[in-house]
Amino acid sequence: MSTKEKILLAKEQETLLIPLYAKAQDNPLFDDQKARQILDEIQYDFQRLKIPEKTKVTLRMRAKKLDGYTAEFIASHPDTLVLHLGCGLDSRCLRVPRLSSRWIDLDLPEVIELRRKFYPETDSYRMIAASVTDLAWVDMVSPDGRPVFVVAEGLLMYLHESDVRALILRLHQKFSGCGFVFDAFSKMTADRVHAHPSLQKTGASIHWGIDDPHLIEQWSEGIHLKEEWFFSQSDDLDRLSWFYRLMFRLTASIPAVQRAQRLFYFTL
Repeated sequence: MSTKEKILLAKEQETLLIPLYAKAQDNPLFDDQKARQILDEIQYDFQRLKIPEKTKVTLRMRAKKLDGYTAEFIASHPDTLVLHLGCGLDSRCLRVPRLSSRWIDLDLPEVIELRRKFYPETDSYRMIAASVTDLAWVDMVSPDGRPVFVVAEGLLMYLHESDVRALILRLHQKFSGCGFVFDAFSKMTADRVHAHPSLQKTGASIHWGIDDPHLIEQWSEGIHLKEEWFFSQSDDLDRLSWFYRLMFRLTASIPAVQRAQRLFYFTL
């Protein structure tokens, strides 16, 4: 790019810059060359987001675990169709070994318009410009007999519970047996996270939190929780500084803190 791309996003859309910035930083856990490239090519004052260092660490840990889930599924099902919902400018489609899988990234039209400046579509990779809550997009996806794996990162907490439920039930109906991994806040975190400096700067609103993921299993027969993963379970804890090692291990002894944010892996 001869000139830097100016970023003009609003509220929830602007939050995609938070994980982008966190993933682009030099760190021992996570190497995202594409994120660094994009940062070099856009015009935006990231300092205004006031991203706490703890948030950067957890965002990288979250992304690495979601990458791992995706890679494991593809390794077991090389012809997978991956659906990445609320993709933002994330480079998971490049970080994860794709094998013979097909990949679809979905986000709002304004986000996809920006994303197209950095990611070219190919025969095995394409993008859909749509709101995840406008479920008409589901009919645009044809697995053609492929196993389906759905990943959503930093997305569902911005939706209302009715929209989360409608999304999961539609995925369950259209892609029966698919895997679905996503992160979620507890109800207490959803109520209190508005004070987070980055959310205050973007004006984004958090709507959904859940304490007991087994409640989702009650939404329809055939929905099963495969795993609930906590940050204190990360294989990379020993590679963090002593402060973060202590912090994450202490959270494991306090249930309310432990489930403040975690990852869920469902089979739908």
